[in-house]
Amino acid sequence: MQEKKADLVVLGGGPGGYSAAFRAADLGRKVTLIEKSPVLGGVCLNVGCIPSKTLLHLAEVIEDAQKLAPLGVSFGKPTFDLEKIRAHRDSVIGTLTGGLDSLCKARKVERIVGTGTFLSDTELKVVTDKEELKLTFEDLIIAVGSRSVQIPGIPYEDERVWDSTKALELTHIPKRLAIIGGGIIGLEVATMYHALGSKITIIEMMDSLIPPADTDLKQPLVRKLKKQYEAIYTSTKVEKVEAKKEALVLHLKGEKAPETIEADAVLVAVGRKANSDGIALENTSIKTNTRGWIEVDKKLRTNVAHVFAIGDVVGDPMLAHKSSHQGKVAAEVASGHASAFTPMGIPSVAYTSPEVAWIGLTEAEAKLKGIAFKKGSFPWMANGRALSAVASEGVSKALYDEKTGRLLGAGICGRNAGELISEAVLALEMGASAQDVGLSIHPHPTLSETFALAAELAEGTATDTLNK
Repeated sequence: MQEKKADLVVLGGGPGGYSAAFRAADLGRKVTLIEKSPVLGGVCLNVGCIPSKTLLHLAEVIEDAQKLAPLGVSFGKPTFDLEKIRAHRDSVIGTLTGGLDSLCKARKVERIVGTGTFLSDTELKVVTDKEELKLTFEDLIIAVGSRSVQIPGIPYEDERVWDSTKALELTHIPKRLAIIGGGIIGLEVATMYHALGSKITIIEMMDSLIPPADTDLKQPLVRKLKKQYEAIYTSTKVEKVEAKKEALVLHLKGEKAPETIEADAVLVAVGRKANSDGIALENTSIKTNTRGWIEVDKKLRTNVAHVFAIGDVVGDPMLAHKSSHQGKVAAEVASGHASAFTPMGIPSVAYTSPEVAWIGLTEAEAKLKGIAFKKGSFPWMANGRALSAVASEGVSKALYDEKTGRLLGAGICGRNAGELISEAVLALEMGASAQDVGLSIHPHPTLSETFALAAELAEGTATDTLNK
């Protein structure tokens, strides 16, 4: 085994890993980036966020075209050339991964294509297709991400059983698609395949879809999906899936669910598991909790002072934008700078139709914690821009502290909610009050003004609707 010394090592080249590597290089560290794939970007860029949004854009255009028919503008029934769709998806991915390669070279970050596992608190074993290295490091940032959770009773060897990666390969369009898991990933895949012509059935073990979001926030989406999909079974468990020649047979257990349903493909989307169990942490002093998440402080340090961990391996929320911000913080701390990961909130977005986005405290959390708040909730059916764009299925809501007036949390359901939520993110971080938001003049007619109108409702100063 060849021995080698390194300054700062980043283990994993996803959004968190490459952000950490690039920031550390900018701060003068000599960086070695280890990633098992020959391309950077991790799950998000290659088989997750980016390809899914590429396909979701097609779904949005298809739906928009259908909405225009009652308004007097009709198009023919869409046809799908899957080869061209896949080529477009791959082109988007290739452009972004190529950009990362260029940034890596420009910053003189050393790339190693291989896997890294710990030998001790200061040493890694790195295996490439050509050699094995014993790498001794000064500092190290763990950014190895997560993988799809598997549940018992599923014939994963059957090619008709998908995880999110398989679903995004878009090899064919199944006539009947059953999705186990009604969270963000499951519903985004449902959105794309419904637009492509699949009949969708959702099975969720919890009592509602997108469990973390407030009921009133996601209600416009839920109402729409109940009309569009074959069935939605909540409070329902999949006990097993039988692989028969003609179909996959799902055995269900739930009060309002049938005993069995059939599908031509099944997506298992019940969450993700940290990859901390694949890097030989048992050879180190690094501590993890009962869920396998690596324990870190606000500076992203583990209990081993020169080892940091970021992203999915440190726990929920498992989101690319959280990982990239943590990567920068870890790189700055490791380079001797004063930095910490202390966000007021981390936004979550379901890129469904309509989209659902939220930040900070939900109403359910505020009530559970006994926090007194003022609430403003503005329905999009009273918004001119939403009505004009045939996008009135939506709501903007915000919670403000009853004493200080400062924003506690916000949620938006509707077209482009993932874009619109950024104003709430900034307002939360800057300590804005309902009055601050309401007195900031928003352009009219826009979807963005619904956030200001929600603030006015919380203040009791609204004119576009009746104040409660």
